[in-house]
Amino acid sequence: MDTNFDKKIFIENFKHNCNRIKIKNFVKGETVTTYIEKRNQICFVLSGEVDLIRYDFNGNKTIIGHFVDNDVFGEVFYPANTNNELFVTARKNSEILFYTYDSLFTKCRRNCDFHKELTNSLSELFLDQIVSLNLRIELLTKRNIREKLLAYFEILTKGSIRKTFTLPYSYTDLADFLSIDRSAMMRELKLLADEGFIKKNGSKITLLY
Repeated sequence: MDTNFDKKIFIENFKHNCNRIKIKNFVKGETVTTYIEKRNQICFVLSGEVDLIRYDFNGNKTIIGHFVDNDVFGEVFYPANTNNELFVTARKNSEILFYTYDSLFTKCRRNCDFHKELTNSLSELFLDQIVSLNLRIELLTKRNIREKLLAYFEILTKGSIRKTFTLPYSYTDLADFLSIDRSAMMRELKLLADEGFIKKNGSKITLLY
């Protein structure tokens, strides 16, 4: 792997050097794209936040992924091979870069140098998604609500000296993201606070251990 790969610089170069991109703005709550049909699409968050959401046959909602500045997403990383519907929705006003092509390894007609850079960088972009998916799998395989919450809180503070953070989700969406019942989750949060594991002030959480 290229340890010198800088995704932020790569996206900035992509933005200014490829004539096959589209940049669109979305308001909060607007659907950015769907994974219902194959588009061979890679998308980058230039600004804002978006969620990948799945609805099952009964209309139950699960937040599968959360993407912020410089994150990459698209059905190329998450093939829709089930009958569940997958949507990407803007959590905040967002600016998204779209790149669509017939095949990952088909060169541009103009054989532009940047498309070669894109092809060479695919392994780094896939690695990013693999790490993200592994973290989510780790969360979902925790045995109970407490373990899921504490594991998620530790992910949010990883690499930071500070143990205080603001949740990126509402509590309803956090329950959807962790695939747990909201009422049971709120009871567990209260227990964690009462037992001295966390301090909670609205959406601000401080780890006390």
